[in-house]
Order: sequence, then C-alpha cells, then structure tokens
Amino acid sequence: MRRLPAVPLFVQALGLVIATLIAAQAAALLVIVSLPPPTPEVYTVADVVAAIRHGGAPATQEGRALTARISNRAPAGPTEGRRRLEFRAELASALGADPDRIVIGQPGLRILAIRGGTRPPPARARAEHPMLVDGFVLGLRRNDGRWLTVRPVGGFGDPWRQRVLLALVLAVLAVSPLAWLFARRLAAPMAAFAAAAERLGRDPRAEPIDIAGSPEVSSAVNSFNQMQERLARYVADRTAMVGAIAHDLRTPLTRLSFRIEATPEPLRSELAADIGEMNEMIGAALAFVRDASRERPHGRVDLASVVETVIDEAALTGARASVDRIDRVVVDGDPLALKRLTANLVNNALTFGRRAQGRVYADAGMAIVEVDDEGPGLPEHELESAFEPFHRLEASRSRNTGGIGLGLAVVRAIARAHGGDVSLANRDCGGLRARVCLPLAL
Repeated sequence: MRRLPAVPLFVQALGLVIATLIAAQAAALLVIVSLPPPTPEVYTVADVVAAIRHGGAPATQEGRALTARISNRAPAGPTEGRRRLEFRAELASALGADPDRIVIGQPGLRILAIRGGTRPPPARARAEHPMLVDGFVLGLRRNDGRWLTVRPVGGFGDPWRQRVLLALVLAVLAVSPLAWLFARRLAAPMAAFAAAAERLGRDPRAEPIDIAGSPEVSSAVNSFNQMQERLARYVADRTAMVGAIAHDLRTPLTRLSFRIEATPEPLRSELAADIGEMNEMIGAALAFVRDASRERPHGRVDLASVVETVIDEAALTGARASVDRIDRVVVDGDPLALKRLTANLVNNALTFGRRAQGRVYADAGMAIVEVDDEGPGLPEHELESAFEPFHRLEASRSRNTGGIGLGLAVVRAIARAHGGDVSLANRDCGGLRARVCLPLAL
C-alpha cells in the first residue's frame, strides 16, 4: 500500500486552524443568508400599562415580555422628541398620572409611530398609536419618590437569537469530527514515543520503533533509535570490559596462589584466605556480567508464584521463611531474573536478619514485593550505599558471613532492567525491609 507524502506538523496545525475558521465563518454566513432578518420588537402603551399594573405583560409577537421593578434611581436619559412625548402623554392618560412623572430612558433608542409601511403592526396595536422599540427602559416616579422601571426581558428568549445559537452549535458539531481527526493524528506519534520510552526502560534491548508520520516525527524517530542503539552498545562495551578485567585478574591470582606455598604459617593461611575471597568476588562478577549480557525471552510472570516458590524452598532447608500476604500480580519480565531477584532478597534477610517474611501485592499500578528480616537494620546513611557492588558493612556483613557484597547490586540491576527499582528501610519494630516496585503487565 502506497503511503501518502508526509506533511509537517506545522502545516497540519495551521491547516486545522484554517479549516476550523473557514467552517465557522461558513456557518455564520449560512445563517445570515438563509434566515430572515430579525423583526424589531415593538411595545404599545397597553403593553407598558399591563406591565406596570400586573408586574409583567403578555409576550409580544417575537416571544419576549416586559418586566416591572422598583428602583431608587430614574432611568438614564431625558425624554425628548415628539414621538416620545406622544407616547408619554398617552401612557399618562391611560394610567391617570402626571406626564412629568414618566421618563423614557436609554438614549439612542427610538419611538415609532406605525402608520403603514412595509411591515404590518401587531394585530393588537392600532396604527395611529405610538410604540416603543426593543431596548428601552421606562420609569414612573411613585409617590414615595422611588421609580417603577419597565423594560423588555433580556437573554436568548427571542427566536432570532435562538436560531443564531442553534447555528453556532451545529457549526461546532460539524467541525468537531475534523478537529478530532487532526488532533488524533498529531497525538498518535507522541503516544507511540511514550510507549517506546517505557519499553526501553524495561528492556534496553527492545526493538527499534517504526513510526510513519511528518518529517519532524521521522527525524525524532531516527534520533530515538540511534540513542537506543548507542545506549545498548555502551552498556555492552562496559559489561564486556568488566568481564575482561575480572577474567584477566584470575591469572595473577593463580600465580600468587603458587608462590605462597613457600610462605611459612600462619601467613600462608591468611594469604590463601585473601586470594580465595578475591577469586570468589571475581567469580561473582563474571556471573553477573554473564547474566547481564545474556538475552532471555520476556513474558508474563506471576510474581506471587515466584515469591512463594523461593520462600518455600528456603523453608524446606529449615530456615525461618514465610509469607503473610500473597496477591496475584502479573508483570512482564524474565522469569529466571525475577526468581534470582527474590532469592537474593530472601537469602540476604536470612543471612543477616535471621528471618525472611515476604509479601506481594499491587499498589498504584505497580507490583510490590517486600521482604522483612529481624536483623539490626542499617544506619540511615548506609541504606543507599548498600546497593553498591562489593559494598559490605563490617559490623554485620563481613566476609565471615559469606557475603561478598553483590546480592543487592544484582537485585537493583534486575529491578531497573524491568522498569522498576528497589529500596531499603528500617522497620519501626526492628529489622530491615527491602521493597521492590515493578510495573504491572499491560
């Protein structure tokens, strides 16, 4: 299937704005051309008298009514002009009031006397009677000095305004699908980038992304793929370098082990113990490098099953290992690596804390694995440095315990390779809590 030529994001956004403006203007022009112009609303003396006496008047031919309210101030603007004076005189006669107590405000509005013409007057009005045009405000001064004001009801009550509002709503509905398609087209590459960044955080060896789109998107995709390739190459080079160094160190250590044969006791035993410890550290480093560079298939893993299996195996050896909460949570990852992560946490708790109590649950879109022990805990300033490779605390993690300081480093490496992390915290009741957070499977 042939792809359409890529359009820059700037052109797409500009096209969306222009298309929206054109559609809105077209809808407005259609309303102006197709709908008849609004008929000016006119009010007779009878309408005003009804509003004054009853607090409101029947609706006019356009559907609007009059309101009457008490005010402390007279309407703005003097009553001027022959037609205004005629209307005031007729209204004063109908009310039996002094004409000087009536003010017709709102300068600029007119009074009409309909005597034929192109537009017929309302059926209830006589042609020789003067009328008020919509928009006026009329005031009648009461005996207590306050004013009774009469004016048309405002708002969108008249049919003309309702038709214009309806046309505006229809224009918005007509443009909305087009705007949705444009917005979806613009947002789709961003969502794909976010998903690719998430995959890269979980698996540095993830496949490069392939997103077709505008030149800006294609350029960003190429840069992202190159960055991913450089990161993978950098990690591979560093891993290979560490493995080579660890492997090459074994040769001089082997020569040293032969040369100390002639060393008298007890110096020979001490030197042999040091060389043995160094060999053990090198072996652990090589195993770590091997695991980090080996590609394993990822899949959906039931984390609760992994934790239960590891703790049950530890309990079978007579260790104090148990679980107090196991919820079924599923993550995407390497089953063997996650099992090694859990085993390192459990072994760490049993070795330095005499007991391992585990739990698995989900919280805020993350799978949580916690392992508690009953050991002395750690100083607050050592909680983070405990994850450094070959870091050991002499008070509790000396070589006599058999630890070489790579267990927690491996745990953090595996957790971060799966898009999560691990942390340590001292429990209020004593002991240490290791907490691993991993993203739940999508």
